[in-house]
Formats: sequence, C-alpha cells, structure tokens
Amino acid sequence: MIAIEEMSSGEIKDLLKRIGYGHLGMARGVHPYIVPIHYAFDDPNVYIYTTEGKKTEILKANPEVCLQVEEVRSDTDWASILVTGEAVKLRKKADRERALEFILAANPTLTPAISIRWMDSWVRDNVEAVYRITPRMMTGRATIEHNHPHSEYSELEKKRKATIY
Repeated sequence: MIAIEEMSSGEIKDLLKRIGYGHLGMARGVHPYIVPIHYAFDDPNVYIYTTEGKKTEILKANPEVCLQVEEVRSDTDWASILVTGEAVKLRKKADRERALEFILAANPTLTPAISIRWMDSWVRDNVEAVYRITPRMMTGRATIEHNHPHSEYSELEKKRKATIY
C-alpha cells in the first residue's frame, strides 16, 4: 500500500510553477472535454494560450474549468493537483501582453497552437486567445515518497518494492 498525503498550499504552488503542463477540463453541456495544455503560473493566477476553435467555443459558453497537473516519477512517487476556477478571456492588449510574458517565460515555444501561428496561411486563419484562471480552489495529493524522498517511510517503501519486483 502506498502512503498518500494532502499537499500544502506551498507544495501545490511549487508544483504549478515547476511543471507548466497539464490537462484542462471543461464541459459543453453534459459533455466533458479535456485537452493537454501548457500554462504559466503567476501566483495566484494561471494563464493559458490557445487559438480560436473548439476550446474557445466551449469556454465562451461555460468558462468553468479544472486544470489537472501531475508529476509522476514512478508508480510510488507522484504528485497530482487540481485547480478549479473561471477562465476569463483577456481582451485588453496590455493584459494579453503581460500574460504572454509569463507564458513565454514558462514555455518559450508556447503550446502546439503557437506552432500553427507561424505556418503558411493555408493551414487556417488563427486568432489567438489568452485566458486567466483565478483559482477558486486548489487541492493536491502526493505520495510520501514524493514529498519526503529521504524519509524513513520512503526508504522502507524502496526496500519493500525491491523485494516485490
């Protein structure tokens, strides 16, 4: 059995800062829609970049989102967090540019969407969209090994695992 504990607010924020990649969940009516996405975290906000399309259509109709971020080192060494909030499309140029600074600093290639931006016009006419998610709730859980890699429990778990496999 793997020991799992709740993550502190500081641990959650640290993971959000370090990872920069997760899965954005949203819903169109009763139909869930989840996509991989790069993001930037500037406490307390999460910023995402995309191009107009299915995501933006769904967010326009229902801006409630859930961002899931994980770090998995092994089956006994992982952390996972959920951030829920409202995705607000940034309409002011200054707000978009500020958010893009955070996004580019976190991921210079942005998302797969930015790659299309540089392709020839035959691909599609891309309209960029930048969103801010102000978390309403952030929760996280991690294995003891992940949060305390040199703890007594972690060392015992490593020995147990070595004898099982």
